[in-house]
Amino acid sequence: MSAVIPVSADWLSLREPVDARSRSLALVENAGRMLRPPLTIHDLGSGTGSMMRWLAPLLPGPQTWVLHDWNEELLRHAAATAAIDAAGRSVEVQTRVGHLAELREADVAGASLVVTSALLDVLAAPEVEAIVRACVTAAVPALLALSVRGTVELDPARPEDAVFEASFNDHQRRSADGRTLLGPDAVDVAAHLFAESGWTVSFDSSPWRLGPGDGELTAEWLDGWVGAAVEQRPELAATAREYLLQRRAEREAGLLSAVVHHTDLLAWPP
Repeated sequence: MSAVIPVSADWLSLREPVDARSRSLALVENAGRMLRPPLTIHDLGSGTGSMMRWLAPLLPGPQTWVLHDWNEELLRHAAATAAIDAAGRSVEVQTRVGHLAELREADVAGASLVVTSALLDVLAAPEVEAIVRACVTAAVPALLALSVRGTVELDPARPEDAVFEASFNDHQRRSADGRTLLGPDAVDVAAHLFAESGWTVSFDSSPWRLGPGDGELTAEWLDGWVGAAVEQRPELAATAREYLLQRRAEREAGLLSAVVHHTDLLAWPP
């Protein structure tokens, strides 16, 4: 069983608009050419359903979405929100509570597409392997969006940026509860597993581009980014306090921007 990584509905809601403008439309178009309605789409680690609300209007219907998450509260939130297909019809929503390490072919059998968003980099190898194995065995294409790549560009740049980036990436790859997380390596691991099975894999970049209009999200992201780095290397605490004060002043003056690199992956059978 996979360990639980708490994620708040407030954080998911805050990032939803930026996620929506960052995901790859080119890969969605490629996926859409493979699909024949009616569609059944399984969303793994669905959270509050933001992937469904973004993707459903870009695909034909009728659509049934099956939302998988360990968090029943987030699933209830997702099921209570509306989503429509490209023709404006409401999609049917089903929910399933479970852990990804336990995912099996039967869980996605008959699906048109398996999707994830902002998920792979918080998983360990057995969980990514379970997702790929289930998709490959059931012959279901996969669209895996917004995997963190470990690279951040801040403007204005500061010497401390590289230190916090490296420590954050070490934190993303940490071992906990008997698991070693894949962090920025996750999307490459998934791609390799699909390719080993003879599948075709396509990538597209999907960076967050945060500017003056994204102040609240930038503040939350920056606090979390630096906080994880300090958790990994407590000796950075004093540097982090001064760094965050400087960055906060830049943000409040409308001078701070950030690019947080992600990658989207589409994999489909031969």
